Amino acid sequence: MRYQFVDCRWDLTNRAWGREQYLAAHIPGATFLDTDSELSDLSIQGQGRHPLPSAAAFAALAGRAGIGPDTFVIAYGTMGGAERLWWLLRHFGHDACAVIELAAWRGPLRGGEEVITPVVFTPRERTDDTISAQELVGRDDLVIVDARTPSRFRGEPNPIDQPPGRVPGAINSPWNEPARDVPAGELVAYCGSGVTACVVLHRAHLAGRDAKLYPGGYSDWSKRGMPTERG
Repeated sequence: MRYQFVDCRWDLTNRAWGREQYLAAHIPGATFLDTDSELSDLSIQGQGRHPLPSAAAFAALAGRAGIGPDTFVIAYGTMGGAERLWWLLRHFGHDACAVIELAAWRGPLRGGEEVITPVVFTPRERTDDTISAQELVGRDDLVIVDARTPSRFRGEPNPIDQPPGRVPGAINSPWNEPARDVPAGELVAYCGSGVTACVVLHRAHLAGRDAKLYPGGYSDWSKRGMPTERG
């Protein structure tokens, strides 16, 4: 098995920032995958701000990134970018992947582009790891975790969520804070658009717990006119 580092740094308010950081300094041999343009399909309308890429699109970008059947992927990034790649790889049938913090890397860094040999990635898309807005309605048996920051969870005015609020019955476990205790039950995670929720899903996986992603997140929920809570 070979190893492939993947840099997934990104910033919600500055789409150029992640690639700029990669070109300035990255783990040697790492490739870069952009959360907005590659780990999402922004051409899709009506599924939130970061719709999931199709199996064909993900297979093409994974192959370009040097990810094949014998590749162990090590992702690092910011704001859930690495966990988003981790989740997508597993969603498309590639479980050989892990997430690390770049700050924990003790080796050298280097700048510029990397020459990556393309390989073939064959997707095997799962059908049991996501849930839709329609499936969430009326499911009082679910443990719904909102990964957004507490102020957004409470529905306080902000420039991202319009209108502010949350999915009724959700509990808050912010992606950028230590993991909180989550009750037993069938677990679903969401955030604003399906990226930072993957941090919660990764934590659940490390704890030996299965969970589903609501990919559209609150950006999808609110645009559908679904009921919301505040406070």
